[in-house]
Amino acid sequence: MTAMPKKVLVLTSTLPRWVGDTEPRFVEYLSYKLARHFEIVILAPHCPGAARHEVFSHGNQSVTVHRFRYCLTALESLAYQGGILSRLRRNPLRLLLVPFFLIAELISIAKLQREYHFDAIHAHWIIPQGLVAAVYGSLASKAPPILVTSHGGDLYALRGALLTRLKRWVLKKASRVTVVSAAMRDNVNELGCGADNVRVQSMGVDLQSTFTPGDSAANRAGLIFVGRLVEKKGVRFLIEAMALLVDRFPELRLTIIGDGPLRNELSGLAEKLRVASYVHFAGSVPNVELPEQLRQAQVAVMPSVIAESGDQEGLGLVAIEAMGCGCAVVASALPAIRDTVIDGETGLMARPGDTADLAAKVTVLLENDAMRQQLAQAGRRYALDYFDWQHVGDNYAGIIKDML
Repeated sequence: MTAMPKKVLVLTSTLPRWVGDTEPRFVEYLSYKLARHFEIVILAPHCPGAARHEVFSHGNQSVTVHRFRYCLTALESLAYQGGILSRLRRNPLRLLLVPFFLIAELISIAKLQREYHFDAIHAHWIIPQGLVAAVYGSLASKAPPILVTSHGGDLYALRGALLTRLKRWVLKKASRVTVVSAAMRDNVNELGCGADNVRVQSMGVDLQSTFTPGDSAANRAGLIFVGRLVEKKGVRFLIEAMALLVDRFPELRLTIIGDGPLRNELSGLAEKLRVASYVHFAGSVPNVELPEQLRQAQVAVMPSVIAESGDQEGLGLVAIEAMGCGCAVVASALPAIRDTVIDGETGLMARPGDTADLAAKVTVLLENDAMRQQLAQAGRRYALDYFDWQHVGDNYAGIIKDML
């Protein structure tokens, strides 16, 4: 008789809301890979236009999705479109939704546990999902073990005495903790999480069928940025760099893919610096269209910085997506990004917030086709070795099995 697969509840606040959505898909893709080993159920917040219950499928794997209600549908605006922290900054009145969000998620976990009898919980982000899972674990008589995965913003941007105490408590309650970059491990250890309980394991990228190089590199042209238009992404410095680059490369164009609260400010900066005709704000694009955009560019640029709030990149998976598509990468030399970009081997690194250095590194690649192609090829090999979903999914499955 074949043994029934273990059941895992995945908690997340980032998930596509409908077909063709532009929300990040890394939790969804990881869940497909885990579904080869476990029965996976995802719990995410509801929002206007999203189904309460549905099944996601990819290839021969499927996962069940439940979305919990936490307010009147029209007012469910705390999650998605940049994430909870970004939504709170844009409208602090949304803080009033937080207690309802936390309580509704806690009740939903309890209901689903009675229905499915989960063997483990995988909570993405220390707060809020890890916090709610830890509260449930403290209240339930027979709670399953909890794996908490921190992605960066929850670790770096949530500051202050109360939030620090909450993070420390969640990490101590977790059976296992994963962080998506080596730089984050030190921060987690400083919060009192034992080194034996923490593992560095990134999210992954579909490098086999989605983020692939495509045809000849001869047709590539221009620069590309992909990401939210928020402070930590450092797009301001990229636009300032364009003002230095266009005199030398008058045919150069920059495509900015993504949206966010700084879009009008950045567009105004491009006008002020007289590079608006060289910069195209493409807005958010469906996930399925992103690989082709990356295949058309010569250089993908990640000019990330540390925001005033302390928020910074947890990993920089966009660099891996670009490498997968055969695009050379210039990125800021932030600690977490060093897990994806090895300076001089898989890409070039510039000093964060240094416009002149960023422009200089881009110039090196635009003027040296051989070097650019060599870095792009090495980058794809590196990405395949460490960040392909097959590899990442097996590692996460191993972590959960070990936890059980």
